[in-house]
Amino acid sequence: MSEDNDNDVYTKDGTVDYKGNPANKNETGTWRACPFILGNECSERLAYYGMSSNLVVYFKDILNQESATASKNNANWGGTCYITPLIGAFLADAYLGRYWTILCFSIIYVIGMTLLTLSASVPGLRPTCHEGNCNATNGQSAVFFVALYIIALGTGGIKPCVSSYGADQFDDADEVEKGHKSSFFNWFYFSINIGALVASSLIVWIQDNKSWGWGFGIPAAAMAIAAASFFLGTKLYRNQKPAGSPFTRMFQVIVSSIRKYDVEVPHDESLLYEIPDNESAIQGCRKLHHTNGLRFFDRAAVLGKSENMTESANPWKLCTVTQVEEFKAIVRLLPIWATGIIFATVYGQMSSYFVIQGQTMDAHMGNFEIPVASLSIFDTISVIFWVPVYDRIIVPIARKFTGRKNGLTQLQRMGIGLFISIFSMVSAATLEYTRLRMVYRHDYYKLEHVPMSIFWQVPQYFIIGCAEVFTFIGQLEFFYEQAPDAMRSMCSALSLLTVALGQYVSSLLITIVTKVTTRHGGPGWLPDNPNFGRLDYFFWMLTVLSVVNMIAFFLISQMYTYKVSVGTLR
Repeated sequence: MSEDNDNDVYTKDGTVDYKGNPANKNETGTWRACPFILGNECSERLAYYGMSSNLVVYFKDILNQESATASKNNANWGGTCYITPLIGAFLADAYLGRYWTILCFSIIYVIGMTLLTLSASVPGLRPTCHEGNCNATNGQSAVFFVALYIIALGTGGIKPCVSSYGADQFDDADEVEKGHKSSFFNWFYFSINIGALVASSLIVWIQDNKSWGWGFGIPAAAMAIAAASFFLGTKLYRNQKPAGSPFTRMFQVIVSSIRKYDVEVPHDESLLYEIPDNESAIQGCRKLHHTNGLRFFDRAAVLGKSENMTESANPWKLCTVTQVEEFKAIVRLLPIWATGIIFATVYGQMSSYFVIQGQTMDAHMGNFEIPVASLSIFDTISVIFWVPVYDRIIVPIARKFTGRKNGLTQLQRMGIGLFISIFSMVSAATLEYTRLRMVYRHDYYKLEHVPMSIFWQVPQYFIIGCAEVFTFIGQLEFFYEQAPDAMRSMCSALSLLTVALGQYVSSLLITIVTKVTTRHGGPGWLPDNPNFGRLDYFFWMLTVLSVVNMIAFFLISQMYTYKVSVGTLR
């Protein structure tokens, strides 16, 4: 066999198999490895949403918290679940690699889910309830919150790595395989929502009608299945080698640039420092083309009088072009990243004020009472509907007009999602205004359930599901593709961090709105009983913020410079 043919057998993006050898394209990766990754994600999301979808109800009904407190605790915990990915991503990119990070944190996740189940089912750990009134001791609440935050740590090692790990199974340097990568992200999100569909229907019903012990126990079992599913695919996976601390490399660029603040950057980019090998100085990573923006940091790659191209340099004094461009790529991502925060704030209403709004409405369908949190099933159904529509219909149609393989650019896709999300808040605000008019007209202030069907909430859930398919999947693909090879987990974590900050912004807005609107002694916009408040004003406020955010996104995206990799590694 010739050397060229031999090279064609192996991936050219630096990935290796489970033994650390170059990954054989005929034996590893692509769709043959994806079922185990997608199965892991589906089961893990069933566990996560099975536990989190109804969490605000558990806070209110079992831990006996007020609506605002329950919403804030829910938002704070949800936000933490999207901050801990920074920990998992750092370990994956720097030391452990994505495979071991996912596996180790899955075990932590299972431990947290087991403790949560025990806290809701074992006498002494379980709050005592009598005729619908529950009282939790400080110790019982503490055990429950410890379990929650163990889960938050566990999910932090999985979230930033699984989508990137799945995308790693397709060789960037192979045009045929690369063409499947965008489709992978669509079906990855599809698998998330299959798990969420079971969670928001069956699991929520069990929690509301059977017991919280079973309602948390089944998600715990699902998480154990997720870990097993992932492990079974070990021999089929392609793995990116960890490349050391990304934070260290970024600080080296900053320090080196400041040291040379008075140095003139040459107009000829070939005069900037780069090693001559095919592989960059960063282990397992392709080189990056020089770009003209953010030129101050190019000083880090300017050769001093005593330095030359052939010698190994001290990176605190001289960085390669690739290292500088790696830093620039992260800086360029930040403005786009920031515009995802308000979208995440809107998305977060599904698990807080959409649920609280639904609790004031008639949840009966004949003789069957629908669990309020189960309405999120329509968000899930929307995603399950729109993913194949986007992948099989919208992309081919868009391709005819744009000439792009993926139909739309990732930024165009995200922008469309931001636009669609505005109408979810418009729908929620309009519904609440109509509901409150009924309360005022018929003096239903103290009525627990207004005679208005909860199914009027379906449009706001369905619209936000459509927006997810455009924005969240667009973000997944965008942050993976635009991330430097050695920082893909970190950039996935950066994407997830918008969800965390969205939760915290939601919590902050609730605090500010409550304080401002109750300063004269009135019930304010967000009282414990929404019949006395103006939740519609809160939704209209989020509508305005969404419009401003969308405009900012379109302006920022016009100035974005895409990353360009150089060559291959083999």
